[in-house]
Amino acid sequence: MKQYVVDAFTDRVFHGNQAAIIVLEDWLSESLMMDVTRENNFSETAFTVKEGEKYRLRWFTPGGEIDLCGHATLAAAYVLLRFYETAAERVVFSTLSGDLTVQRRGELLEMELPAYELKKTPVSPELEAALGVKVREAYLARDLLCVLEDEKSVCSFTPDLERIKALDGLLLHVTARGTAADCVSRSFAPKLAVAEDPVCGSGHCHIIPYWADTLGKDELVAYQASRRGGTLYCRREGNKIFMAGKAALYSVDELYLERS
Repeated sequence: MKQYVVDAFTDRVFHGNQAAIIVLEDWLSESLMMDVTRENNFSETAFTVKEGEKYRLRWFTPGGEIDLCGHATLAAAYVLLRFYETAAERVVFSTLSGDLTVQRRGELLEMELPAYELKKTPVSPELEAALGVKVREAYLARDLLCVLEDEKSVCSFTPDLERIKALDGLLLHVTARGTAADCVSRSFAPKLAVAEDPVCGSGHCHIIPYWADTLGKDELVAYQASRRGGTLYCRREGNKIFMAGKAALYSVDELYLERS
């Protein structure tokens, strides 16, 4: 079976966020999908099967299956629209987070994702001690979002992954107002066996609502300031985030697997 490795939220390989995409005729066992995911050791490996007019999409981290992943959704749409549904302008995925649509927007692929409802949480001495930096504000939804003083604080942030594991939320995102972009951020997921997620789409379902309210505008350019880096073109409409980016194909591989 074929596996596609795609760098999402970039137009150049070795940047953005890697995702492995496997397009199947029918599902593999859970244990085999986890074995493939751990063998790849990317932040996400995604598996998809066409079911009627839609594709069912599942995302796996080395720590297990998750309910939402933006960059692997973008990467899966890139693969399907380039190799399988070449005449189509969009693809609809059935997922644990409901139906997600990705469509062509010129050179970009734009996906519709749910916006998380953020609840403000106290900035405790314990939180600042765990992060080792000054935290201006903190919010909790699926993940923990911490607003830092400035862009430099985000870029130079050195995570203590063991202390991050003890914090609330599935992932930790640190963010600040940007200079070249509206906002900058970094994302960490040690609970999912991922130290730093290079460009986190689902994280921006937290980040964009915060900055849309703070900056008073619903269209934003976001930059994820990991070592690989990536740019997301976002807009908020109600409880939805429309998130667009480019993608670059790194490889097409042949996997030799015995189904279990």
